[in-house]
Amino acid sequence: MARWEEAHWESSVDAGLPRSARRSGPYQRYVPDTIDGFALGVDGGLSREVTAIERNIRALNDLGAENLAGIARFLLRSEAIASSRIEGISPSAQQVALAELGQSEAIRGVSEQAQVVANNMTIVRQSTTELVEVDTLTVDHVVGLHQSLLPDQPQHHGLRTVQNWIGGSNWSPVGADFVPPDPDRVPELMADLIDYMNGAAHAPLIQAAVVHAQFETIHPFTDGNGRVGRALIHTVLARRGLTERAVLPISLVLATLRDAYITGLNSYRHDAPAAGVNASASINGWLSTFVQASAVAVEQSRTLVEQIEELRSDWTSRLSTHRESVGLRATPRADSAAARLLRQLPEAPVVTATTLSKILNISFPAASAALDELKRAGILGTKSIERGATAYLAREVLDLITLTERALASTKFDTRTTPPNRPVPARPNN
Repeated sequence: MARWEEAHWESSVDAGLPRSARRSGPYQRYVPDTIDGFALGVDGGLSREVTAIERNIRALNDLGAENLAGIARFLLRSEAIASSRIEGISPSAQQVALAELGQSEAIRGVSEQAQVVANNMTIVRQSTTELVEVDTLTVDHVVGLHQSLLPDQPQHHGLRTVQNWIGGSNWSPVGADFVPPDPDRVPELMADLIDYMNGAAHAPLIQAAVVHAQFETIHPFTDGNGRVGRALIHTVLARRGLTERAVLPISLVLATLRDAYITGLNSYRHDAPAAGVNASASINGWLSTFVQASAVAVEQSRTLVEQIEELRSDWTSRLSTHRESVGLRATPRADSAAARLLRQLPEAPVVTATTLSKILNISFPAASAALDELKRAGILGTKSIERGATAYLAREVLDLITLTERALASTKFDTRTTPPNRPVPARPNN
């Protein structure tokens, strides 16, 4: 049964810090329920709401492969940026795109923060691809996911063997906001979490909500728990077939509804024996928060699909006008490099001829010609990235990412009515 247990902290810091930061004494740490096979009763109204939202998510998958091929990566980028913003990291969308490009080419002037976000993009992609394809998930898969997030920090790799905590002093759990379970319990709790993830006892959205809350409650790593926990949301939804080609920007919504998010997690961490609280009723408080965030994420995803399609339509018109002005047929062949590049831009808004030749499996001269044609049509801009090398930027896509982040940082999800409530990029210059 879930409960709080008392433990004692003996500080090893004798001097150099305020007394309150290094104090010894008793503290309360949480021992969660196991969740595999847990008899969770979902409120009737909430259950019906979940059914409607899941239907809307599946409708996103049916909007068309061409639309969502680019949207999937676009949302991965936004989701990764959002995850990093929760951790206090906020590089521009252009910097992030350049950092991603820098994983395969030499790029100068990329900030360390942008590189962190690029790592986040890798982990979100991994959570929705590699972990979806395995027949049976294991704890080692999650540990590997975490290592991908922090590749250069081996001191944080593996399940924790020390006590950690959230809030309060960096040196003592006494007075912390939340203290996860004793490290000796972590392996068993993670094995239980993975067993639950490999099953289908609840609807996909409910399962994703429970997995996220349980993971954050266990807090199995010494760093990076928030980002891995958010990535696991995508793992569950993709493994259950709910998000075949779409990726919901749930982290952007939860980052904005931060107070509700924390309240929901606190509700999930019930103390049934001591308080006489029904476990299912308590957990439903968290489920309601997660489901509402999912509903907003679905609506924003639908809006993004429409905006990308509008961009594509405008690009097609611009390209046709340019081609006619130089005596070419208005519409390029569907299999031409220019046409294929046009479809690719939402997925890869910053490319070089070298990268594009790999993406489209075409020669370097053909890639260069396609990029130059879209530049002359006013669709792409350029930026020098290294001596003798040029990147081509679809700035309208980067601007759309920024505007989306700004909208999702508004508690009304519309900056025309409510300004962003957390740090976001500046509005793009028109």
